[in-house]
Amino acid sequence: MKFKLNIIKLVAIGCLAAPVAFTSCSEDVMDSINENTGNPNDVYAKFILADVITSTAFSNSSGDINTYLSAYVEHEVGTHNQLWNAEHRVNEPSASSTFNNSWNSIYTTLRNAHLVISKCSPGGQEEDNFSTLGVAQVLTAYNLALLTDMYGDVPYSEALDLNKTFTPKIDKQEEIYAEVIRLLDESLVNLPKGDKTSFKSHDLLFKGDISRWVKFVHGLKARYTMRLLKVSKDKTADLNKVLTDIEKSFTSAAEEGAFNVYNAQNLNPFFDFQWSRDGLAASRSIADKMIDRKDPRLHRSFVSSKWVQRDSLDINKKQYDLLAPNGDNEQVQGVYNTSIFVYSQTASTQLLSYHELLFLKAEAMQRLGQAATSVEAVLKAAVTAGFKNSEKSIAAALSAPALEQYGSLESTSDPVTDAQIEAYFNSNVKPLFLANGLKEIANQKYLAFFGASGESTEMYNDIRRWKALGEDLVVLKNENKFPLRLPYGNSETTTNPNVQQAYGDGQYVYSENVWWAGGTR
Repeated sequence: MKFKLNIIKLVAIGCLAAPVAFTSCSEDVMDSINENTGNPNDVYAKFILADVITSTAFSNSSGDINTYLSAYVEHEVGTHNQLWNAEHRVNEPSASSTFNNSWNSIYTTLRNAHLVISKCSPGGQEEDNFSTLGVAQVLTAYNLALLTDMYGDVPYSEALDLNKTFTPKIDKQEEIYAEVIRLLDESLVNLPKGDKTSFKSHDLLFKGDISRWVKFVHGLKARYTMRLLKVSKDKTADLNKVLTDIEKSFTSAAEEGAFNVYNAQNLNPFFDFQWSRDGLAASRSIADKMIDRKDPRLHRSFVSSKWVQRDSLDINKKQYDLLAPNGDNEQVQGVYNTSIFVYSQTASTQLLSYHELLFLKAEAMQRLGQAATSVEAVLKAAVTAGFKNSEKSIAAALSAPALEQYGSLESTSDPVTDAQIEAYFNSNVKPLFLANGLKEIANQKYLAFFGASGESTEMYNDIRRWKALGEDLVVLKNENKFPLRLPYGNSETTTNPNVQQAYGDGQYVYSENVWWAGGTR
């Protein structure tokens, strides 16, 4: 944890300086030396909240984790340096250094969110700011779920209070998820109570709209209830809970949890990685799924190395051959096609999208055995919403500020129309749905999560969840070892014996499922 290590360094420096300092200066004088009067010792909770929202979206759910997972789930192909290693399962998937930045960032975000909770709880400096408290509880739950989904059993109960220990124990994932749900339930109590001082101007997600925060919470509860289906004691009851929470959540894409503050200076993190590293190529695996379904997104989603949109991959062998074969690609740059989404400089990051809720609803209804016509209608709405989100990211790529000096991307196809979506669904999706409802719901969700919105992270969770239920719903082409989790960060494997012992040589990432996927840790 980065904040822990920094504090240790400060303590060490203080100890080294102590013998000289206390023989020459009084304690009061020492207190004022090197004090930066321009650096405040305390800030209002709303300012911290803005940072928590930003780090949650940019660094945690859609940072390094999502970039690597886009290769694991075959939305993209790692074609250079670390991403090529990850694609070919060479060191990176099990190395404690690979996701160390994400590990540190999530813990720093959790610490900051806990600071807001402390300030706004009874007895705190801002105890009348109930809505701010509720938002901090939501964001704590979100980051805590992300942490344990990725790493499994992790330090938490002792990890954020440095007065207790520098070597916090590891908590079980089952206990952590109980805390996630508790935080979400408590947030529903606090959010509607209002604030003494508004945080609206610092709410970079919902602009102070409490009703959308409440809907966000219900959507997250639906997501996490479905996540825990493998370990559910009453699957029917929990599937109905999923439906109940979805009914209380977003009713359109206008309400969804999209972090959309990116511009020419503030870069979408997926774009930022590719623009600086050029480590991703177009995935043959996802293109094959589109070709099989005659999916209109096929003609919109891929770009040549010359920045020209590829619109005939299904009939042009030369263009198809420039899609990277998953797990069997060369380590090269500027040769393979890429997805168009790596250029989506200003595309939103989805913390929870409207189309995700609709896919969850369709899946829950299908598992409950509800009428095919009813499930079909929800699936159609989900597919349509997924298309709309995809087109937003494509539009962002075609107008990316960073590309303008180079002539921008050349578009060779028009946006997919409502009529095309309708025809695609009726002719191609519906027959597959009627043949195997659950499988087609999963594959359409997989296609909808392909993009620049950071949803490969959630697809990774879904693929592990489905496999845990014995359902091989989305076929992956890379037959090499599939990582079942992420390795602990090396800032902890080198300083905390508890984590060091759990990490070992890191090879457990290939063999041990997380608890909710049937594992023990």
